[in-house]
Amino acid sequence: MVKFAPLFVPWERRLQTLMVLQWVFSFLALGLICNVVFVGLLFTRFWLFSVLYATWWYLDRDKPRQGGRRIHALRRWVIWKYMKDYFPVSLVKTAELDPSRNYLAGFHPHGVLATGAFLNLCTESTSFPELFPGIRPHLMMLNLWFRAPFFRDYLMSGGLVTSDKESAAHILNRKDGGNLLGIIVGGAQEALNARPGAYKLLLRNRKGFIRLALMHGADLVPIFSFGENDLYDQIENSPGSWLRWIQNRLQKIMGISLPLFHGRGIFQYSLGFLPYRRPITTVVGKPIKVQKIEHPSQKEVDQLHQHYIKELCNLFEAHKLKYNVPMDHHLEFC
Repeated sequence: MVKFAPLFVPWERRLQTLMVLQWVFSFLALGLICNVVFVGLLFTRFWLFSVLYATWWYLDRDKPRQGGRRIHALRRWVIWKYMKDYFPVSLVKTAELDPSRNYLAGFHPHGVLATGAFLNLCTESTSFPELFPGIRPHLMMLNLWFRAPFFRDYLMSGGLVTSDKESAAHILNRKDGGNLLGIIVGGAQEALNARPGAYKLLLRNRKGFIRLALMHGADLVPIFSFGENDLYDQIENSPGSWLRWIQNRLQKIMGISLPLFHGRGIFQYSLGFLPYRRPITTVVGKPIKVQKIEHPSQKEVDQLHQHYIKELCNLFEAHKLKYNVPMDHHLEFC
């Protein structure tokens, strides 16, 4: 039975829904549309626009791996406030971050669309600058998305950068400090585990970010986003099922995962691509001090990795009851 939304809803809520809709549309389709527009313009009288942009694109090709191009006015857009209030999303600080240091933050979990990571690190809707003065957040994203014309500039405006070693080095080696590089450690593959009540993280063998922190002497910051996995339902795809096998194969070929998810619609609550109105609380843990080791051994990486997992578990256990996680639920690592 389809459950319809009330006919008369406050305009505030309508605007919230509209802002979330534009973001979901941007995430799922805007990159493809930008490619089509770029090519299509070449066959119109506006062909020069695409040619000029292509020239600019070539000259600017390294920018996504050189810290991007943040536009503070876009990060402060009022649309992000409406989107934040839709769920709502809140950011919780548990310790100070020294502006003279650089940080590498592990963000968990990915969720289906990484909503919490985007709103907290790529917009100022949750008051990140006020909570962590002097800290400039960046978030890594798959290189694939930066290959779309126009869309790449939109991504960089929020502080998104490519997910490669060169990009990380450019940010973490800044001498003035005050930079935080967010990495959604579980990546696209972890999105396949995202469903309400799930706390399974792809972290057991994910050690590349630990090595990066050691090589650049960047302090590690564990971040857990409670409620991230509750925004969508997902078709059953347990490990070993034919659906998970197909999804894993596509993820290896394409670099992105394809979770078969559903939430609510615009005018009804039963089915659609909009996320459910469920709260997200992103808790930023205390930083783990890291000494710079240009060529860390595997033992040093493993030791710091275990320390990071312990601190992440402590963060989860300390806050889970506040955010409606049952006492007998704990983090699982795979």
